[in-house]
Formats: sequence, structure tokens, C-alpha cells
Amino acid sequence: MNNVKTIFSIKDIENLTGIKAHTIRIWEKRYNILEPLRTDTNIRYYDIKCIQKILNITLLNKHGYKISHIAQLPEAEIPELVNTIISDKSVNSHAISSFKMAMMNFDQALFLTTYDTLLAEKTFQEIFFSIFIPLIEEIGYLWQTNTITIAHEHFISNLIKQKILVNSETVQKRDPLHSNKLFVLFLPDNEIHELGLLYLNYHIQNEGYQTLFLGTSLPLSNLKEIKKHFNNITFICYMTVSPIASKLHEYIKLAEKEILTDESEFWMIGRMVQHIKDENLNKKFRIFNRLDTLTSHI
Repeated sequence: MNNVKTIFSIKDIENLTGIKAHTIRIWEKRYNILEPLRTDTNIRYYDIKCIQKILNITLLNKHGYKISHIAQLPEAEIPELVNTIISDKSVNSHAISSFKMAMMNFDQALFLTTYDTLLAEKTFQEIFFSIFIPLIEEIGYLWQTNTITIAHEHFISNLIKQKILVNSETVQKRDPLHSNKLFVLFLPDNEIHELGLLYLNYHIQNEGYQTLFLGTSLPLSNLKEIKKHFNNITFICYMTVSPIASKLHEYIKLAEKEILTDESEFWMIGRMVQHIKDENLNKKFRIFNRLDTLTSHI
């Protein structure tokens, strides 16, 4: 059975574009700028072509083009005009729109073309922070609101993951500049959201440090084995959904008892750290609320 979403409600369009449904209806009625499809019971819906057009219209409108003017353009000229107005100020929003279209159409070629175009002007670090992070945040919201399916989310996430791994392989071939410290990166039990951790692994290696990337869903007890082989370890734990808020105190106490018995440190980042009260933490623990705050601390 094909469970991939191909038709979308006006609420889905609102979620994808940030334009309120009320405004979209006005654009349709007053300017005839979109032509929604209709079910047998006269309920409006939209297909992929509609989404692509509204994303382009939204970008033009944000750059000063009045809807009344856009409505008078021949349909084929709208994407051409979008391409001509792309500048340093608008490249980020255009790239995010392109990546979203690649996701909606499962279009790997569009993803790669958009990425290569960005890479001609930006470093990978700049692409990740200015494009991929906002994109990932949007994707999370779109998935939560059922605008996209898990297939869409997996498709785009794995393409982003590929780019992190390609860049990681490049820096792994270099000799580390700092051999007196090791970063061990892992996700706690029942945690599988690894894009942020993968990027951190790349960034730390790019700064000249050694890392061990241990991946998803790792019990704390397994970290004891690492300590048999290395000294001066900084553990980095990325907590997006796990441990749950009610279990965080217990988790931290266990880490303190079993892991922080020497000079090692334990850094925590991710959505769940907002539930941690850091005033009573052992000084060997550090909390980072943002990825760029942690990377600047390396």
C-alpha cells in the first residue's frame, strides 16, 4: 500500500509556507492565483504542483512583489523570476524551500543540486547552521502536524546525514592536533535522533580533536569500557526525547556515580536539557541549550 501523502489540505499549505489559510483563500478568491482541486463533496485540496507554486509565490511576496502583480504573470515566468531575485539575503529561504520541495517529491537530484549550489558560496558549517538546522526544525513541525509522513522525514534526514558523513570522512583522514583529550559522543537509551550528534562529531574532529562516535541508544553502563582505554574524556550526550523529564535526575545521578569517577566531564545537549536544574549539578556536568553554543565552547 502507498502511504505517501500526495494531496494536502489548506492547513497543510499553511504549515508548509507560513501563510495563514485565511490569506491563501483571499489570494485564491481575489486574484485567482491558485486553483485548488475539489473532492466529490466539494472540499478543496492541493497537489504537489500547487505546493511548488505557493512556495514560489510566498518567496516573491516576501521580496516585495505584490500579489496583484504576481497574479498577472504567466505561470511559467514565476519560477524564472524566483531564480533571478536570489541574492545573499534570500538564498537561505530559497534553499529551504527547494529542500522542502525535494522532500515532498522525493527528488534526490533537486536536493543534490541545491546543496551543490550552496556549497559554491558557503562552507559546510554555514550550510548546516543557516539551512539544515532551520529545515530540520520545520520538518519536525510538519511531521507533528501530519503535513508530511515519516517517509518524507526519513528521506530528507538521510540525505542530510549523508552530507555530514561525507564531510566527516574528510576530516577523519587528518592527524589530530590535540591528542591529550578525547570526546565520546552517544545517544542515551531509546534515543535515535542522531543528526545533531553526527554534526558535533564532525565539528569536533574538524577542530583537531579525537572523537569516538558511539551512536544511538547506548546504556550508560557501556561507557565504563571506554574509560579502561582512555583518560581525560569528555562525554557528550544528546537528549532529544530521552530520558523523559521525570527520569533525568536519576540518569544524571547514575552518570555521576558510574562515569565521573575521575577527571572526565559530562556534557548534555538537546531538547530535554531544558528540564534540568543546573544549580545543583556537579561541576563536571555542563548543559548546552543550543548546538552553536556547544561548538563555540570546543
